[in-house]
Amino acid sequence: MNETSRPLSPHLTIYRWPISMTLSILHRGTGVALSVGLIALVVWLQSIASGAESYQVVMGWMDTLAGRALLLGWSYAFFFHLCNGIRHLFWDAGLGFELRHANASAWFVLVASLLMTVAYWLPFQLTGA
Repeated sequence: MNETSRPLSPHLTIYRWPISMTLSILHRGTGVALSVGLIALVVWLQSIASGAESYQVVMGWMDTLAGRALLLGWSYAFFFHLCNGIRHLFWDAGLGFELRHANASAWFVLVASLLMTVAYWLPFQLTGA
């Protein structure tokens, strides 16, 4: 039998990746990231309770490029998870299931979470803190 005449199985390259599927995967990923961020928050709170030296050690680590990148990522994850959670609340109420509305709300979640992250971090950049 000629191999070129065999039917091809569907593959990811055949189908268009819908934005709702992307947001669903990102929602799960940001939930995991926020769980890890909660551990960092507990470490930070423990350092406050342990005294000034411990607090300075944790704050010194958070003031590095890696620490700031993690804080930026966790804040974006928080705002994305919040906005996408509100989107799901509308879906739970039976609103926004039409494809046009689902796609528009997906793009709104991405843009809104990005703008909220920028709005949160902008005052820190302006004051130099």
